Amino acid sequence: MDVTANGYNDSTGRTRQKARTREALIQALQTLLQSGADPSVAQVAEAAGISRTTAYRYFPDQQALLHAALPETGLATLLPADAPADPAARLAQALDAHLTFLRRWEPQLRAALRASLVPGAAQPTLRSGRAVTWFESALSPLAAQRPELDLHQLALRLRSVAGIEPYVWLTGVGGLSPDQACEFMSANALAVFADALGSD
Repeated sequence: MDVTANGYNDSTGRTRQKARTREALIQALQTLLQSGADPSVAQVAEAAGISRTTAYRYFPDQQALLHAALPETGLATLLPADAPADPAARLAQALDAHLTFLRRWEPQLRAALRASLVPGAAQPTLRSGRAVTWFESALSPLAAQRPELDLHQLALRLRSVAGIEPYVWLTGVGGLSPDQACEFMSANALAVFADALGSD
């Protein structure tokens, strides 16, 4: 332990400073995302008032920074290790987690949606289609149970009715509350699922 003559613990002080630096970078990223930007690590460092060299020591690339700020984006599945085997139960659980993610990060997702609608603009990092992967994970038992189903296409159908785009329409044009919009999206996704399983 590095303790100075006045009793200050250098090790503890450095740990706290590292935590403050990390948090400053994460907060800067979230602020930039809310404004519609898709910032690089260097741009986040500038916004946080931290040197690029220091920022890259914490986060080697944009993905690492994004995953720290919005942890769910780094997950291949939203289901816990003890998730049920039944595909319908798995999908319901994944939908709940997905819509919770949407509500939690709504400003950032809205900003990414706006940025993606600019003609010729590159797709923002938050528009990488990870929800399709989450739905594919939930549907995975069907690969053996219903091999004739195209699970990727089904996941795309689910994402088309449960995501930031329908949420924005339902709350902005449809006049629904956030809770009602999520209920609509969940019901629509489960209806899509039921229709796919009923099809031969």
